[in-house]
Amino acid sequence: MAVFSDADADAAFVSEADSAVRLPGTSPADTYLRGDLVVEAALSAGADAVHPGYGFLSENADFARAVLAAGLTWIGPTPESIEQMGSKVESKRLMAEAGVPVLTELEPEVITEADLPVLVKASAGGGGRGMRVVERLADLRETVESASREAASAFGDATVFCERYIPEGHHIEVQVFGDSHGRVWAVGERECSVQRRHQKVVEEAPAPLVERHGSAMRARLYEAARSAAERIGYVGAGTVEFLAADDGSFYFLEMNTRLQVEHPVTECTTGMDLVGLQLDIAAGGALTGEEPESSGHAIEVRLYAEDPDEDWQPQSGPVHAFAVPGADVAFAVPGAGGVQGSGPQGVGRQSSGLQGPALRLDAGLEAGETITTFYDPMIAKVIGVGPTRQAAAHVLASGLESMRWDGPRTNADLLAAVLREPGFLAGETTTRYFEDHPEVFGSGADETAVAAAAVAAAVASGAAAAAGAVAGPGDVLVSTAGTGAVSGEEALALAIAQDHPRPAVGGWRLFHADWRSRTFTVDGEEITVEYRQRRDAWEVNPESLPAGADIRVVAAAPGSVRLSVDGVERRYAVSRRGRSVMVSSPAGALRLEEAPRYTDPSAVAAPGSLLAPMPGTVLRVGAEVGQTVSAGQPIVWLEAMKMEHTISSDADGVLVELRVSAGDQVDVGTMLAVIEDPDAEGVHAEGAGTAGSAGAAGSADGADATRGGRS
Repeated sequence: MAVFSDADADAAFVSEADSAVRLPGTSPADTYLRGDLVVEAALSAGADAVHPGYGFLSENADFARAVLAAGLTWIGPTPESIEQMGSKVESKRLMAEAGVPVLTELEPEVITEADLPVLVKASAGGGGRGMRVVERLADLRETVESASREAASAFGDATVFCERYIPEGHHIEVQVFGDSHGRVWAVGERECSVQRRHQKVVEEAPAPLVERHGSAMRARLYEAARSAAERIGYVGAGTVEFLAADDGSFYFLEMNTRLQVEHPVTECTTGMDLVGLQLDIAAGGALTGEEPESSGHAIEVRLYAEDPDEDWQPQSGPVHAFAVPGADVAFAVPGAGGVQGSGPQGVGRQSSGLQGPALRLDAGLEAGETITTFYDPMIAKVIGVGPTRQAAAHVLASGLESMRWDGPRTNADLLAAVLREPGFLAGETTTRYFEDHPEVFGSGADETAVAAAAVAAAVASGAAAAAGAVAGPGDVLVSTAGTGAVSGEEALALAIAQDHPRPAVGGWRLFHADWRSRTFTVDGEEITVEYRQRRDAWEVNPESLPAGADIRVVAAAPGSVRLSVDGVERRYAVSRRGRSVMVSSPAGALRLEEAPRYTDPSAVAAPGSLLAPMPGTVLRVGAEVGQTVSAGQPIVWLEAMKMEHTISSDADGVLVELRVSAGDQVDVGTMLAVIEDPDAEGVHAEGAGTAGSAGAAGSADGADATRGGRS
């Protein structure tokens, strides 16, 4: 059975569950962090055990105690273990006593310039929440306060601490299991160094750094991980995380007292069903035989609804299509060996392994659902498995490039670029990977590929108009299907068309057709395509194409276009939602944004406007109307998808308008404030509109340091 918040009422997991209990509200504090409501739901549904999942209450000792006190089985370690290792401060003390190398904790009050840079971390929780890098002493106080607020929101615990920041290292972790009979296993290691905002993006097993150093480093890691688990009598699944240097030395970071998001890569290389193993151990089963051996390689990427080119801004909105062709849902097939006990027969046992490259998909949503602003924007985990690291990377990159997606922008292009980047393929993965490899950002499509996608988008729109599709007031084609209207403008166009049907004259012209044009934006660059229809043929003006590009239209329909690109015919699938156009082909997918033919004056923001870069909730404001502000000064703090984002002024001036206050809900593009240069001629326009137009001032910083060289 499952519990769900109001925001998740239509989620796939709710309908898939045998039974489900509503937790009223949308915010984590009102729903998934309410342990009392979860326990009450479990009892009312007749459950006999609680699996805490990955986040929220999964490392909350009080919740574990409440589950046990209610007579339910807790699928996890003891509350005492959670307290000892769930607190990063306490766990470091224990590890230091056990002789495991640790990074010394620093008190914010005594940090000096000589200690910088330092890392501010939340004591509870994980996933990069409440984590910041501080490089200037003047930023320390505000950074600690901001990290504390985010930690309180995400985990219900505002405690943070500081430690020395090692900017270039390797994030290595060891999967451990302990049973209630005193035995502990080290079940393979993983490397999770490719991160953004201190959150993992790419994870793999085995770890390239450990593979490079060999069995001696692996033995030391496993011994340290076992010692950590044995020190506290650990029971269940856990992960001991280390920060390692290129020379093979490593420091204890923390222990996650739960199953990790990246556990599939361990399943795919050991053949173990780790969730089944959790259930078996919770039922009293014992670890028997030898620790499982690993074979082959597995790489997992986290597919997020976010824009990597805009400082990783989270995205939200409906998902109309989502599929990864060729992907399966699991590889770990139970076999002989493993656990003996009272658990289900065969669960948690080791299989004979995988033969050949393959894809696995662990999805968090399905087509028809909506990505909201209330929770983490991760869509799915996609895992590539193969006999070698290169084979796993290749099959995973190919799977991402062939993914069918119609929804908010994702990081799929970035992930595919990483998997094909020579440095990554050589195992050169540190926590500074994205700073050191700016070439992986952007769509990755060359000039001709972008032009071909724009031609496909343009002629598909023309074909839709020729077929009599409804056109909105802004010349945006909309669907006549029942769920096709996705905006008020489009709904109005549909209503008018239904009340006043027009004749289907298509694109017929009495005289020679002039070139029509459509302008699209891709990765911040504009491209204009000129095209026309002559009888049943479509033509593209060669002068509107990049120099030397030979793109011809072979056939065109509203949702499908066939082009000849430099003599090679290719098929393109085209789907449109408002002005956003998704063009997909076997070479990959590209999202284009069509520019309006005419600019609505009310949609132009006043100079100096600060616009919301994403939908979210206003946490607080940092200035008052009439106050003089300076460039870089925080003006508004937003909370979106469990993270805090700062909207700062990008110029010196006077705050002449402040349109929001704490607690307000805002949409992307909403005008938050207007800053005016007192020395500039004229005054700013009163009542300017609220649209995310170009030229609006202001900057949005994420919860952590911006990407080097791309901020």
